[in-house]
Amino acid sequence: MPSPAGAAICHGMEAPPTGIPIALEPLVTRVLAPNASAYTYTGTQTHIVGTTDLAIIDPGPANDAHHAALLAIVDGRPVRAIVITHHHRDHSPGAPRLAQELGAPIVGAAPFALEDDGPRSDASFDHDYAPDRVLAEGETLTGDGWTLEAIATPGHTSNHLAFALPETKALFSGDHVMGWATSVVSPPDGDMTAYMASLEKLIGRDDRIYYPGHGEAIEKPQRLVRGLLGHRKQREGQIRRLLAAGTGAIPAMVEKMYVGVDPRLYPAAERSVLAHLLDLERRGLVHRDGETWA
Repeated sequence: MPSPAGAAICHGMEAPPTGIPIALEPLVTRVLAPNASAYTYTGTQTHIVGTTDLAIIDPGPANDAHHAALLAIVDGRPVRAIVITHHHRDHSPGAPRLAQELGAPIVGAAPFALEDDGPRSDASFDHDYAPDRVLAEGETLTGDGWTLEAIATPGHTSNHLAFALPETKALFSGDHVMGWATSVVSPPDGDMTAYMASLEKLIGRDDRIYYPGHGEAIEKPQRLVRGLLGHRKQREGQIRRLLAAGTGAIPAMVEKMYVGVDPRLYPAAERSVLAHLLDLERRGLVHRDGETWA
């Protein structure tokens, strides 16, 4: 899911064809799901890794047409695993049907378990997500000529994983880094402190290209990740200046920070601002009194 500013640019665009396999490189094929929206851009991109045996990364929503397209691409080849980056409804619900029909395990992100009494941000969560195997940092899946290594990248969600393909130095970045907008970080499951740390972690890697869940491939990933870090620091600076000027309520901050953005996207923007404030609070830079921050 993108930030509200990013989501706004999707309105009025025509999505590219769905269900068509596009070879990104010899080991990677991409197919677009028919779920374009203000929060998914042109739709969720499923990536298929391998040639003689396969892994399917993020099968997308439970959609008959997308399911049929994936089966056609598999074309009887063995599928080693259905791999999930995180538990949002545009990424994981297509997994159980594929797993049953292909005899493949669901592998990747941990199951979702949010235990809190605060505001819930789980409207977009796949509550039926139940992996057969959870991958921890550095654990791998292997096939004929390919390896997928789990890279823990929490922040957008608490269980988010990226997957490195060391044979070609590619990274499947899920929603942590996208090719069209920044991700929403929505507490309590989303965590800005973790998100920033995960971006810093990627800066320390030497991946050649990112294949995101939404948007085009990212051919200069280090430059983009540095830009994402800079963008978040700019947002933090805006928030601190507004607080210093006496604007302490999140809705009032959003109105001043997201000028020109569709007001229907304000709730998502408020979650992002809250994530920044919680990060600042952990660092001892702000405090709150009820719904007001200072």
